[in-house]
Amino acid sequence: MGRRIWDVGLLAPVQTELRQVASPFLNDIHAATLATVHLAVRDRTHVLYIERLSGRASVPVVSQVGTRLPMHATGVGKVLLAHAPEQVRDRALANLTRITPYTITQPARLREQLARVARDGYARTVEEMSLGACSLAVPVVAPTLSGDAAVVAALGVVVPNFRRDKARLVAALQVAAQGIGRSLGSHSPD
Repeated sequence: MGRRIWDVGLLAPVQTELRQVASPFLNDIHAATLATVHLAVRDRTHVLYIERLSGRASVPVVSQVGTRLPMHATGVGKVLLAHAPEQVRDRALANLTRITPYTITQPARLREQLARVARDGYARTVEEMSLGACSLAVPVVAPTLSGDAAVVAALGVVVPNFRRDKARLVAALQVAAQGIGRSLGSHSPD
């Protein structure tokens, strides 16, 4: 318990602005979907959850604020991995572990998925982290100090399935992610 509190405490100064800016958007997604909503950033070769709003559906979710999970088995992680530097992708793909029978552990197959994530603008998982849980996630893009735009976080939802709601969920996530990115841009120093 002590280590977890320490880790969560360390997040505060680093991610406070992102969490504050994202909060209303996360609440909107949560209210519209009643699903678990995640906001995450990359921490070396892991995904670090900086915010989570729990859904009402009985979907098994292992993430908590402050936890780190493998990027290759989560929707938010796949988004972050798809936009990570090549050396980060190489390190992550060298350590693919099977978490469920559906976790993708073949580097070539995962590279194909990551290319699709970068092309299509969203990631999806089907029971790769937890049996009975599917996720969709999109990148949060914001201006950097150099004036370029970069993926600074990933926004995602975890649901029991998304067969008929996938397009609606992706669209809602993309609108929220764009709002977060714009809001971060308006808070950046001149």
